[in-house]
Amino acid sequence: MKHLSLRARLTLIYGGLFMVAGVLLLGLTYALFSQQLSSDHRVIVKGTYLTPAPSGATPAKQPQKELVVLNSAGDVLTGPDAERVMNEQRDQLRSAATKSLLTQGGIALLLVGGLAAGSGWLVAGRVLAPLYRVTDTARRIATAPAAGRGLHERIALSGPDDEVKNLADAFDTMVERLDHSFDGQRRFVANASHELRTPLTVGRALVEVAMHRRSASEDVKQLGESLLAINHRHEQLISGLLILADSEKELTDRYPVNLADVVGHVVAQSASEAGAADVEVRADPGDGPTSGDALLLERLVHNLVENAIRHNQAGGWVEVSSRRTADQVEVEVANSGADIPPYEVEGLFKPFHRLNDDRLVSAKGAGLGLSIVRSVAEAHGGSVKARAREGGGLVVVVTLPVDPG
Repeated sequence: MKHLSLRARLTLIYGGLFMVAGVLLLGLTYALFSQQLSSDHRVIVKGTYLTPAPSGATPAKQPQKELVVLNSAGDVLTGPDAERVMNEQRDQLRSAATKSLLTQGGIALLLVGGLAAGSGWLVAGRVLAPLYRVTDTARRIATAPAAGRGLHERIALSGPDDEVKNLADAFDTMVERLDHSFDGQRRFVANASHELRTPLTVGRALVEVAMHRRSASEDVKQLGESLLAINHRHEQLISGLLILADSEKELTDRYPVNLADVVGHVVAQSASEAGAADVEVRADPGDGPTSGDALLLERLVHNLVENAIRHNQAGGWVEVSSRRTADQVEVEVANSGADIPPYEVEGLFKPFHRLNDDRLVSAKGAGLGLSIVRSVAEAHGGSVKARAREGGGLVVVVTLPVDPG
């Protein structure tokens, strides 16, 4: 019973109750029938006649009626013989009635019980249909690519104002509030990031003007270099927040994109950074047709390559490849580097999460790179998996749906 569905349990309950009621009714009928046969009733078989009363006798003094039975052979029996025949006939009648009532009645009860169970299955399915609708909607929302997606969907159950409709309405209200909350959070991040860009740009311009003045001393120039580095890191953080907010929006337009082109383009762009870090980048851009937002997909691959270069070691390497597998395409980025504990891998995809208690915003980035990768992949109906590489470093595989066109 523990692994049966609610519909199956209700059907078993309906069928079981019907069978119990049927057995009780059959038993009660048999008991009443047996009681009726056991009562002292005279039953005349084949024919009965009375001996004529003497002439002139008054009705009060007429002789008692005498039981006369005509057996199957045509003999007329009276007295004990008639009683014996009567008892035999009664026993045969009881046996035949018992066989008919219990055997045939039991078979009829099983047939009607099966019909009742089937009807119960249909009725239970119809009664539980609104609950299935609630469950399917909740499952679709829970399995949406990102936490904020799918919350626009509603059950909108119509029908009588009963317990199931109240449940569906309460669920819709909860999802609506969550949708407003996530939407407000995305708008806040986007608006705050846009607003913060302006003072950072103005600050950078002022520092550069002060540094390039003829009268600027070496101390001022060094201070300006430090301020520009800090300003650049803050701009990285703001840009990462904007991209993260954009990637969490639902895609409305999709265009064909081949990941082989994206990989080749990103590797070429990253050559200077890789050379400065003394890291070799090897590319194997295989055919990977998919669809989506080309800029976001480029950012996905760029973040993976950039993360692999920055979290590496001098003389290390980065391998970038794309390929098609059945109905999916994959981008894989592997790199050398420090050992990463397996239990820390999943945490790398959380915003601002860094290994070794690194600063929130450092020369290695703002801590949003892999968060953006996962968000972009999920926005395109894909997924990201990562594992610690033996010997140090990380292997990240992004899986996206293939574009059959």
